[in-house]
Amino acid sequence: RLVEKSGESNITLVNVTKRRRKFIIDFMTTIMELKWRYHVLFFFVSFVLSWVLFGFAWYLVAWINNDLDPKKTDLCVINVRDFPSAFMFSIETQATIGYGYRYINSNCGFGAFLIMLQSCFGIFITCFTTGIFFGKISRPKRRSQTIMFSKNAVICKLDGGYSLQFRVGDMRKAHIIGTSIRAILVRQKKTEENGIIPLCQFPLEIETETSKQDSFLFFMWPVTISHKINESSPFWKMSAEDVLLNPFEVVIILEGTVPTNGALIQVRTSYLSSEICWGQKLTPLITVETFKGDCVIDYSKFHETTPITMLECSAAEHKARKQM
Repeated sequence: RLVEKSGESNITLVNVTKRRRKFIIDFMTTIMELKWRYHVLFFFVSFVLSWVLFGFAWYLVAWINNDLDPKKTDLCVINVRDFPSAFMFSIETQATIGYGYRYINSNCGFGAFLIMLQSCFGIFITCFTTGIFFGKISRPKRRSQTIMFSKNAVICKLDGGYSLQFRVGDMRKAHIIGTSIRAILVRQKKTEENGIIPLCQFPLEIETETSKQDSFLFFMWPVTISHKINESSPFWKMSAEDVLLNPFEVVIILEGTVPTNGALIQVRTSYLSSEICWGQKLTPLITVETFKGDCVIDYSKFHETTPITMLECSAAEHKARKQM
């Protein structure tokens, strides 16, 4: 399986040259794709390291200024005489907690420069981590969990011919807008030179209930998507036995815009040959109108199929029999 039912890719890439270097060059994307636990760890480590590094810097200032001598009174940073106090002063400076017991002397010029440097560095870390967290939260990755595809696709009779059908629905009231849907068949292809293309893509022409000219989808209610099996279809010469025995995968790609944040989203699923039911049709969903005038759609039969009377020959053979 190339694409899981949830839409996750099931492909592993190996022996990629300079892979780590390329991931480091694309640093922002690499960071965004990390798991949440690594983001929290990165947030914690970046602040702690900056506190420790600038703590050493303040300790170095105290050492250069001879502030470690307990008898000296003209200190660069008041009450910073060892590393623990320098570390605490570093935290107070970067976190803008407010100085109390420890504070800088106005005569310490290099200390003033170090305060400015640490303040700017702390703001940079805060902005960077905030941007990462916001970008991670605002990604509509989990929005796909509320998009439903029928568990199985079916091949049934439609308008005198054969048709491959599946169903898609959105559980939220804030439906995805500007939605379009595509389907591709992935299988092996044998060339005229007896070569094999292992993963060849065959685009499938699909029709929605709202349009037969394009792939636009009006997504207010569950919609049945159809692929008409005609002479240009890869399923044209496939019988019921061929569908069952030949390994292939139909990948479905739905794209649109999430209205809550304006982010683009892509939702994927797939159907293996074993998940395509020949001689079945999708069971109509029960629609009820309430006394308030609302239309209620019952999802209890969203994945159900109903058997129909249908020949097991291919669409090409079925057409030839009709013309006899």
